[in-house]
Amino acid sequence: MRAWRVDLPGEPGVRKFTRREEPVPAPGPGELLVRVLACGVCRTDLHVVEGDLPVHRPGVVPGHEVVGEVAALGAGTTGYAEGDRVGIAWLRGTCGKCAYCRRGAENLCPYSTYTGWDADGGYADFTTVPAAYAHRLPPGYPDTELAPLLCAGIIGFRALRRAWLPAHGRLGIYGFGASAHLAAQVALAQGATVHVMTRSEQARRLALELGAASAGDAADAPPEPLDSAILFAPVGDLVPPALAALDRGGTLAVAGIHLTDIPALNYQAHLFQERQLRSVTANTRADARDFLDFAAEHHLQVVTTPYPLESADAALADLAADRVNGAAVLVP
Repeated sequence: MRAWRVDLPGEPGVRKFTRREEPVPAPGPGELLVRVLACGVCRTDLHVVEGDLPVHRPGVVPGHEVVGEVAALGAGTTGYAEGDRVGIAWLRGTCGKCAYCRRGAENLCPYSTYTGWDADGGYADFTTVPAAYAHRLPPGYPDTELAPLLCAGIIGFRALRRAWLPAHGRLGIYGFGASAHLAAQVALAQGATVHVMTRSEQARRLALELGAASAGDAADAPPEPLDSAILFAPVGDLVPPALAALDRGGTLAVAGIHLTDIPALNYQAHLFQERQLRSVTANTRADARDFLDFAAEHHLQVVTTPYPLESADAALADLAADRVNGAAVLVP
């Protein structure tokens, strides 16, 4: 099979990434072997390839938004049959025993593992996944549109929960890529007013087409105070203006796994009046199920830019340069 592997990352901004021919992996006990039909290209993949995130597995195959069909079952695996369509997301394993797992916060498990970081992911023709962490997929979407739902959609859904948006509230979204354009649709379906701030003119047009009340530049102030905001762009410089845009009691959720340094905050301007700054760490399987159920009930417009598997390096380069409209998706 074909597989893209990350060579040990070098200096920031330099992608060391090569395509190889290698044997198809065998599923272990409790695992599924999955033939990849589509794999979304996430900004987290870019962080793995460029070395923004520490190396967890040298030479890993990135990709954690995988849509595929079951090609084989490992020993003792139940609940799936060959030919079933499944999704593979970021969260790949947790201990199930720690205090976080026991209280329903498995995303905080200290022993958690992740697809495309701790184990090989979907930038390949085949990959494996523990059956307990595979996902049933909603009907009515082609494979290329399902792929971004498995991380961009799920993490945007969790970020929206972490932002504590009140009913019919005013939501600000900073950055408008794969995750943001899905989270915006969830918020709109729930009756929110959405304001988008992004440096991309193309993304601003998309935001307005999807129903945003306004779309301005990344550093612009929204036209009204915000009840909640989500920062999707991995740019710490945007934290102060996003906090300043909040109304009293407002919440800013930072959705990314990586963020550049945040400038000094002024207590009176950015945090007083009970404004809150919250992070978002991965997701639980319950988050994934809830979001995929939502996607089944409310058909989301998923904007994608397809790339052949052979062009995974070009897809990452386009993502880094903000040349991707919606979500990039690799199609083997």
